[in-house]
Amino acid sequence: MPDLIPRDLKFATRVSESLNRQAFMQRIGAMLSNVAPGAVDVTLPNDPALHQQHGFVHGGVLISIADSAAGYAALTLAAPATGVLTTELKVNFLRCAEFKRAVARGRVVKPGRTLSVVRCDVFGLKEAEEVHLLTGIVTMMHVDGITD
Repeated sequence: MPDLIPRDLKFATRVSESLNRQAFMQRIGAMLSNVAPGAVDVTLPNDPALHQQHGFVHGGVLISIADSAAGYAALTLAAPATGVLTTELKVNFLRCAEFKRAVARGRVVKPGRTLSVVRCDVFGLKEAEEVHLLTGIVTMMHVDGITD
């Protein structure tokens, strides 16, 4: 496991404020549920307005929360005044499932100053059960001068 030391001591505030500025995340009801160095969880309630024609949450919505969790995980380790942008995202859908809420867990695999690699997994939560819905790898580019 890499040494995950934040370069910005205000990383948690930075991540929280950034997610709160994302209109799309607000629209779908996504919320932060965990922020730690190199790790961010984004939780999404199951809302029928987000369903596709078969009654499951649309895959694009699940990819969106996975991308956000991955990006914010990378941001927790970024230098001040440095933002992150997705440069590559590869996901595999594992299964469809009914759930009360979903959680996307972004975990930095390889931190860097220019590129960081982050694993993202999305789970459907129903009572005490977790169902693995999606897994992926995201490459994040660190960009000086953009604020998140």
